Amino acid sequence: MSSKTLGIVGGMGPLATAMLFEKVATLTRVSKDQDHIRVLIDSNPKIPDRTAHIVAGGEDPRPELTATATHLEAMGADFLIMPCNTAHYFYEDITKGLTIPFLHMVNETAAYIGTHYPDTRNVGVLATEGTCKAGVYTKALTANGLTALTPEPAMQQHVTDLIYGIKANRDIPIDGFMEAVTALKAKGATCFVLGCTELSVAQKLYGFSGPFVDPLTVIAEAAIRFAGKHSISSGE
Repeated sequence: MSSKTLGIVGGMGPLATAMLFEKVATLTRVSKDQDHIRVLIDSNPKIPDRTAHIVAGGEDPRPELTATATHLEAMGADFLIMPCNTAHYFYEDITKGLTIPFLHMVNETAAYIGTHYPDTRNVGVLATEGTCKAGVYTKALTANGLTALTPEPAMQQHVTDLIYGIKANRDIPIDGFMEAVTALKAKGATCFVLGCTELSVAQKLYGFSGPFVDPLTVIAEAAIRFAGKHSISSGE
């Protein structure tokens, strides 16, 4: 049985896009090359910084986001995903001109936490300043009966430093980021969402462990299911 073709609205950043593609490939249950999902990727690093627009009124990323999504649909994608949490703030604008489904990574992640962390009420959100300011995860978590906890400004700066260090291919000490995690834990967080895809990359690079939820893994598995395949973790 043929599966749907997946389109990835990428480039935010390129490393996170590559990691998402890797996750789709490695998490799909297959026995040969031909069993994999066909994937179309537009890694467009020219999309303006999402946080700069939300926080400081920088260049609007919506025209490039919309053009990238439209390009993938024209190329033959049957559905889309996007490895950038902050960009989901613009989800309605990106999708209004499309005729194909666009899976929502933030909503999928919030629902995943609600299902897989049933004892959790307070979720630490580790993300860009733009994601936190716009309440991207606050809205999604609230809809699932959860409370979003975000870092205080000094702790947020540690998170931001790690995110933009990854984007710049720089080696950033992990101590400040882990200090932010500890501060959120003290506020009552019992699990933490890696709410920026560069933090998903950082987890792989630095190997930190704990009750961290990775949206890249969540959306990769959602895409596998939507494409009509089984993931290796599904038990099917």
